Amino acid sequence: MRIYAVTPIHVDTDELARRQARYAALSPPGVQVLLHDIGPDAPRALDTDGQVRDSEALVIDALKGAPDGFDALLPDCVLDPGVADLAGTLPVPVFGLLRLSLGWSVLTGRKSAAVARNKAIADEILARAAVYGWSADLLGVEVLDLDVHAIADTDRWAGTLGGAVTTLAGTGARDVINGCSAVDVPADVVLPARVVDPTALALRLIGAGR
Repeated sequence: MRIYAVTPIHVDTDELARRQARYAALSPPGVQVLLHDIGPDAPRALDTDGQVRDSEALVIDALKGAPDGFDALLPDCVLDPGVADLAGTLPVPVFGLLRLSLGWSVLTGRKSAAVARNKAIADEILARAAVYGWSADLLGVEVLDLDVHAIADTDRWAGTLGGAVTTLAGTGARDVINGCSAVDVPADVVLPARVVDPTALALRLIGAGR
């Protein structure tokens, strides 16, 4: 299965390569994700609601204009920009990282929550869960207060998770979705709830269902 993916923000060549390598490492046999930068007209970060909306419009246009030869489409973003709007309207499926990862928690009956880099992203995760009909299944989203550069800084991101995950575990969450598509969490980080990498989980589910 060949998947055409686009970033939600404009990234430089090094960051695009890092994200592409991450997809290559996480994709199961038979699944290949080819990641493309959304372009210089896109926001450089999703820090405000306006940037989230601008990104969503550009991602929708990019996915609609995807070249032939791909079996599925994917926004490289846990906010699932365009997924609900495009579902069923294109010749190939449009996968959503949040839809797949949160959906797995819902289907398995595990109480879930999420962390997000900032309030704008947290608000959009809650809004996406509502669109999918899963508001009652998402216990909350804790804000980490990190800038966009923390996405590529594994240690910095992981260092902020302790308090947020502990708070969410206290509400009953067993799964905490790491609210970014491109963040690695070291395997040796011990926390009171399971931190879910939405990209890794989504790719495993895609691989199992292809």
